[in-house]
Amino acid sequence: MSNIQKVSDAIVKQGILPLYFNADENVTIEILRSIYKAGIRAVEYTNRGEAALRNFKKMVEVRNVEMSDLLLGIGTIKNMAAAKDFVDAGADFFISPGFVPEVADFLIKQDKFYSPGCMTPTEIIAAENAGVNFIKLFPGNMLGPDFLSGIKDIFPNLLFMPTGGVDTTRENIEGWFKAGVSAVGMGSKLISKKLMSEQNYAVIESETKKVLETVHSVKKS
Repeated sequence: MSNIQKVSDAIVKQGILPLYFNADENVTIEILRSIYKAGIRAVEYTNRGEAALRNFKKMVEVRNVEMSDLLLGIGTIKNMAAAKDFVDAGADFFISPGFVPEVADFLIKQDKFYSPGCMTPTEIIAAENAGVNFIKLFPGNMLGPDFLSGIKDIFPNLLFMPTGGVDTTRENIEGWFKAGVSAVGMGSKLISKKLMSEQNYAVIESETKKVLETVHSVKKS
C-alpha cells in the first residue's frame, strides 16, 4: 500500500482530523499525548509560528518513542521551502490552506499525502488534475454542507474534508457527513485557546473522546 493511501485510509477511518498549534513545546507535547489517549491516530500540527518546525521535530521524537502508530501531519504549508523543511523533519502528511501546484508535484512524486484547501470547483479541478485525491474544503463555515452536496457528483473520485468552523455538535457533524464528506477537520472548536492556556489536558482528552464517539456514531447511522 502506498503511503498516500495509508494516510488517506487512516483519516477516513478516524473521521476527524484534529489540528492545533502552540508556541510552547511542552504544551504542544502534552496536547499530543492527551488526544492520543483519547483515541486519535492522525493529527495535524499547523505551521503558524517560528516555533512550529522546532516543536514538530520534538513531536516526531516523542511519537517515535511513545506512540508509534500515530501519523503526524503538518498544516499551513504555503510554499516549497516549508514543504522541504517538514519532509526533512519527518512529517507523514501535508495540508495547505490553498492549492500550491509545485508543492503538490513535489510531494506526490515522493508518495507523500497532500491535501490542499479549495473553495471553488476551478481549484478542485486543478488539484485533481495534479494528482490530488483528498480535498480540504476551506473555509468550511463559509462553504457549508450545501456547497459539497451541489458539486460532489462532479468529483466521484475525490474525498472531501471541511476545515474551519466545523462545530463539535452532532447536528453540525451530521450535516457534513450527510453531504458526503469523508472526515472533518477540527481546530479551535475542539482544542481551544482557552483550554491550551489553562493547560487543561484532561478536558482536551475527554472532549476529543466525545467528538470521536459522535463522529463514529454519525458514520454508522
